[in-house]
Amino acid sequence: MNLPSVYQQIKAEASKAIVGQDEAFEQLVIALFSGGHVLLEGVPGTAKTLMAKTLARLIRADFKRVQFTPDLMPSDIIGTSVFNMQTSAFALRRGPVFTQILLADEINRAPAKTQSALLEAMEERQVTIEGDLNRLPEPFMVLATQNPVEYEGTYPLPEAQLDRFLMKVRVSYPPPKAEQEVLRRYHAGFDARRLDEAGLTSVLSPDQIAQARQVIQAVTVEEGILDYIVRLMDATRTSPDLILGGSPRAGIALLLTAKTYAALQGRDYVRPDDIKYLAPPVLRHRIILRPEAEVEGMDADKVIARVLARVDVPR
Repeated sequence: MNLPSVYQQIKAEASKAIVGQDEAFEQLVIALFSGGHVLLEGVPGTAKTLMAKTLARLIRADFKRVQFTPDLMPSDIIGTSVFNMQTSAFALRRGPVFTQILLADEINRAPAKTQSALLEAMEERQVTIEGDLNRLPEPFMVLATQNPVEYEGTYPLPEAQLDRFLMKVRVSYPPPKAEQEVLRRYHAGFDARRLDEAGLTSVLSPDQIAQARQVIQAVTVEEGILDYIVRLMDATRTSPDLILGGSPRAGIALLLTAKTYAALQGRDYVRPDDIKYLAPPVLRHRIILRPEAEVEGMDADKVIARVLARVDVPR
């Protein structure tokens, strides 16, 4: 499989529906091929849902959406057993988690008990319902969204669940020229609610994603790069700006996403620049800042930049 060519096709098709979010969509594709989940953070109206729907169409994947609310129950996500009067037996009524791409919209609006219903699905690709193990289809990917500025009526995601997300992608406002293009398209008749009319063509099938992952697995990673990742993780753990640094799972995520990014760029080896590019989306949701650092105006990305500047790059 010529992965760079496939990636260019994915970008070309996605551009028919998405404007001004190239980096965010690229990171979604990286997470897809890396086999991970993504937390999308952005204010309403920045195309988070549109990106999820577009990605599902481009790989011909089953897509379901759950609107998280305070009264949402775990069974509303994973399903439940229902008694069938005709057969006098219980039958499993599957919830929306039984899909390939699941959009968990405004995930922080549901309480922790409901959020935790996704933990087993995200980590093990399975759900347990009344003692019975049920496998989820492959590929399985959770795209969760949250609003960074609205806190009333929300429940912060626990660290255990945040760590299950491979990346946290920030979806910002598009540049003025891109926003003008959005207006131009809507003026010409484009409607995000009618993606069938956008002329999107599928590029991959879910089965071909497994082939792409085999190509990514073959990417070379030198010992110097592995040492660089370890030193970066250690630097976050000893940083005076942080209470909590990157876990071993964070280092694994950085390695896997760097291999995917290198393969998408047509390289069979990982460079230090790949690590630097992917460190913010991989680490920003896994670290906890000290109150003093927040008072100084620091945020996760600024701390990560400070760590990257402090750790020597391998030659």
